[in-house]
Amino acid sequence: MGVTEIEDHPEGRGTTLLALARSSLEEALAGESSSPPEADWLEQPGACFVTLKQEGRLRGCIGSIHVHRTLAEDVRENARAAALRDPRFSPLSADELGRTSIEVSLLSPLEPIEFTSEEDLLAQIRPAIDGLVLEYQEYRGTFLPAVWESLPRPTEFLRQLKRKAGLETDFWSPEMKIWRFTVDHWSE
Repeated sequence: MGVTEIEDHPEGRGTTLLALARSSLEEALAGESSSPPEADWLEQPGACFVTLKQEGRLRGCIGSIHVHRTLAEDVRENARAAALRDPRFSPLSADELGRTSIEVSLLSPLEPIEFTSEEDLLAQIRPAIDGLVLEYQEYRGTFLPAVWESLPRPTEFLRQLKRKAGLETDFWSPEMKIWRFTVDHWSE
């Protein structure tokens, strides 16, 4: 079952996902145990990213590209991982929690993009809509659609995705694999 198969979300699904992420952070960082929100649709398989920001600046972001657990478990675990295990940042402390905002991005299933050249690939990418996963041998990088806000040109978006994957920005190989996905996104 893919993320897009999660149906019958209540009107407040974003509020529910954000509250679930926040309660997971409170429990992990402050030892506060609150009753997390419950809904049947949270028990369906799903994949998400949880992004943490302070004053609009990234403070942590961890997520799942593939569905491998319930959406509730994915939100809880990715919230904790974004706070405590993002290798780009020191672990979030309990006293930072009050000034940290949360974003949850619910991913669609990955769709492979077939291309014959870099120009062909660039022509197929939909700015401000597509998130991308790039894979080449052991190299892998992912950009959520929100990255388009800082990299609005497809050429630069792809170059920086290559860099994130650990490749040179001008690298090209016909063996590279690219998938696209979209997100439903909510933020505090």
